[in-house]
Amino acid sequence: MKSNMDNCLFCKISKKEVPAEIVFENDELVIFPDINPKAPRHYLVVSKKHIGSVKEMVKEDAELLGKMIWAAREETRKRKINGYKLIFNVGRGGGQIIDHIHLHLLGFN
Repeated sequence: MKSNMDNCLFCKISKKEVPAEIVFENDELVIFPDINPKAPRHYLVVSKKHIGSVKEMVKEDAELLGKMIWAAREETRKRKINGYKLIFNVGRGGGQIIDHIHLHLLGFN
């Protein structure tokens, strides 16, 4: 699954070229609600760096994944979400629809 960042929706959201309800942002990440939620509180933690999927990562990207997980944890604390799942969908067979690495935060309370 080769990604094309010129037409990448998540790149456009992180550059504020496409509107989204961004609830968290720093130099490397944005967090916003999923437009097709699969849980009562479903957020996407998205890297500003365009990486198509976990399969396209290089070793230097490993730290970024840790930061994505930490940001998700902080978001759960801020929103008082106690029961949740963190999921990376990888490839079409794994449920990945957007060719840009992102972490699903699915909150159930």
